Amino acid sequence: MLRQAQALLSVYYAYMVEYRAELLLWALSGSMPFILLGVWTEAAQGGKFGLGPLDFARYFISVFMVRQFTVVWVVWDFEREVVEGKLSSRLLQPIDPVWRHVAAHVSERFARLPFALGLVGFFFLLYPESWWVPSWQGFLSFSLVAVATFALRFLMQYTFALLAFWTERASAIEEFWLLLYLFLSGLVAPLQVFPPLIREIALWTPFPYLVHFPASLLVGLPVDLGRGLLVMAGWAVVFWVVNRWLWRRGLKQYSGMGA
Repeated sequence: MLRQAQALLSVYYAYMVEYRAELLLWALSGSMPFILLGVWTEAAQGGKFGLGPLDFARYFISVFMVRQFTVVWVVWDFEREVVEGKLSSRLLQPIDPVWRHVAAHVSERFARLPFALGLVGFFFLLYPESWWVPSWQGFLSFSLVAVATFALRFLMQYTFALLAFWTERASAIEEFWLLLYLFLSGLVAPLQVFPPLIREIALWTPFPYLVHFPASLLVGLPVDLGRGLLVMAGWAVVFWVVNRWLWRRGLKQYSGMGA
């Protein structure tokens, strides 16, 4: 298994670094937190949100980092494999097709890292007062939670991808899900500025744990680490059960070209 993992990671990493210019564009495409940073730091000048301008600046730079390490696109790749019949040959191989997608995503993280760090460094050059050094406890918690966040995000999207066995536009489900993700994840605004009732409801959904939770750990905003991990684990179990059920039913349904 280790040899297989090493082979997949090395192959996909070599593939990813062939497209360095495209990787830079992918990194830049996740720069929306920088735009929101300017909006919220200006709005915070009035002091009505419980967070100061520096808090917003550090929060959104953390959001940028979280998104760089947790971006997922498996639904579009898997949908294409099913529709074009490319999944057929992979089903004959002695490895679950999902591991190819996992290897592609992990390899892309390492290939993207220099560009992401370069953009963060450029931001701190323009806005040096926002520089901070997270505590080692916060950085360690962030690192562990970021891995869990990526795993949950991948599992969620891969579950939606399995609907491609029944429809040619499984990605449309992900695009609808994205609307909830944008507003409840903490991407547009930290949950501290939400009305209390909306914030409490959001914290029982998986969305805040995809952005707000790891970003808050890195920047040092107060979060309930135990509750967050339990909610993430609960949603992971739900999506895992649904995922395995869809996979078994989907293979019986699969009729792509060459199947």
